[in-house]
Amino acid sequence: MQSPNFESFEWSHGKVRECDPNFPTTLHAWDKDALTLKGMSAFFGFVAEGEAVLTTESGAFRLKTGMYFSANGKVTVQGGRGIVIERHDHRAYFLLGGPVEEKGRLKYIDGCTDSLLLPPVRYGDPCLNLLYFPPGIDQTSHTHPSDRIGCVFSGRGECETPEGIIPLTPGTMFRIPAEGAHKFRTTDSAMRVIAYHPDSDFGPTDQTHPMINRTMVEGVSASQLPQLQTA
Repeated sequence: MQSPNFESFEWSHGKVRECDPNFPTTLHAWDKDALTLKGMSAFFGFVAEGEAVLTTESGAFRLKTGMYFSANGKVTVQGGRGIVIERHDHRAYFLLGGPVEEKGRLKYIDGCTDSLLLPPVRYGDPCLNLLYFPPGIDQTSHTHPSDRIGCVFSGRGECETPEGIIPLTPGTMFRIPAEGAHKFRTTDSAMRVIAYHPDSDFGPTDQTHPMINRTMVEGVSASQLPQLQTA
């Protein structure tokens, strides 16, 4: 379904959708066959079903259902199925994680929870999240200032927009355009969703990060001493 507020996609193999023009991003998916992506990009991936082999500049790694990764330059994934979100002209850390937990660790709106799976390396960088919706959720309608991209991992629910209601089941891929009005609902089933943000208003900066914050100079955090030259 395509609408100004929510786009859903059935599972496919290859390029799915060009996304947020303010933070050039492409949603890709793979389904058993090998998917190879390369370029001056960072890649954020999630294994939605089965087992996959991820090959990067760092080597080959076997990933199980519910695992996720970020990598750069050139990636190939094969086996199972999942999504890869390409952020153009960006560089991430190479990281592997998961499988995701049953629920999020942070509070979210209307009784939902969230876990930050791949956090921003620096303030403003992309991030990957797990959203958990308990049964019986009826969210407040809301928007986001940038695209939200991802897939339903487990459970079922629906998304309500001004244009109508979109059913959500495992494997539903989606794009919520910037400022798209929407709300999620569940009835008798919990639902887990993987959501990518192309930007964030959170993360370390040169002026504040754990190392500099907890470096003390005569009892004062080095983050409070702008004249201090740190290596």
